[in-house]
Amino acid sequence: MIIRSRAPLRLGLAGGGTDVSPYCDTYGGAVLNVTIDMYAYTIIEPTDDGRVSFTASDIDARFDGTCEEAMEIVDPLILHHAVYRRIVRQFNDGRPLPCKITTFCDAPPGSGLGTSSTMVVSLVKAFTEWLNLPLGEYEIAHLAFEIERIDAQLGGGRQDQYAATFGGVNFMEFHPDDRVIVNPLRIKNWIISEMETSLVLFDSGVSRSSASIIKEQTNNLVRKSGTTLEAMHAIKEDAFHMKECLLKGDFDRFAVCMRKSWDAKKRLADNVSNSHIDHVVESALNAGARAGKVSGAGGGGFVTFLVAPERRVDVIRALSHEEGRVMICHLTRQGTEGWKIL
Repeated sequence: MIIRSRAPLRLGLAGGGTDVSPYCDTYGGAVLNVTIDMYAYTIIEPTDDGRVSFTASDIDARFDGTCEEAMEIVDPLILHHAVYRRIVRQFNDGRPLPCKITTFCDAPPGSGLGTSSTMVVSLVKAFTEWLNLPLGEYEIAHLAFEIERIDAQLGGGRQDQYAATFGGVNFMEFHPDDRVIVNPLRIKNWIISEMETSLVLFDSGVSRSSASIIKEQTNNLVRKSGTTLEAMHAIKEDAFHMKECLLKGDFDRFAVCMRKSWDAKKRLADNVSNSHIDHVVESALNAGARAGKVSGAGGGGFVTFLVAPERRVDVIRALSHEEGRVMICHLTRQGTEGWKIL
């Protein structure tokens, strides 16, 4: 038997950062995001040799050891160890699960598309399929959040786990005590088509650690440094406005809010943007893009552009001269999936 799973990556359209503690614990967070046709994949092959092997083929990282050694959350492949340990302890009475696990992702780490969290969701979904665990979407997303943020102690927010689990276009609310509400938006088909035709992604080729950027944002919030808190409030407010624009198909106002939100995001921390990103965004705007923003915490990774469809080719042509690569994506409605090959 072979178990496979996949979970979709996401584009954060608005509200990113308000899902991170301590902001959401005090003020509540709001995020608008969509999942795209890029995925994190997991393959589990059960064995009976008392050993566990992890292979992340996309980053050429491997671990091979006993089931007991696999329970330690250490490099390489911290996420794999963390998921394995939690599943064994919480759902298998501590009994080992000998197996071979292979993972890979359509986007590199540090892309700003939620790759790490999406990989955790994919791993959890594969184990859920293998062990027939009675976990719904909220349970899978919350478990993935706990594994990454608490067990593995990796900094970050909450939106990625829920986006990868639920899929589609969602408006998410984050409240104190880890209470999360996912509101799937019923977007008309023509609006989805217009959004896909208007989106252009640019991979800056710069991998960055979101944890370090989020740490600076958090420190600024705790110290109430500069305009960080004011900017975070503005980002959350923009999420509500952009949700309304998307439901109505008002892309002119959506673009205005997106530009405003990017300006606010750059006030959260010094390293959210840099000269390369600023130049790329300026080039796209000069070629006809309506708005642009870095996906994720910032500092590098993917830049999301909203373009007028009639200027799409102009923007792509301008970006092709920059250091990086242009990508096109499609929105997806399905969240994480798991299946067995008997």
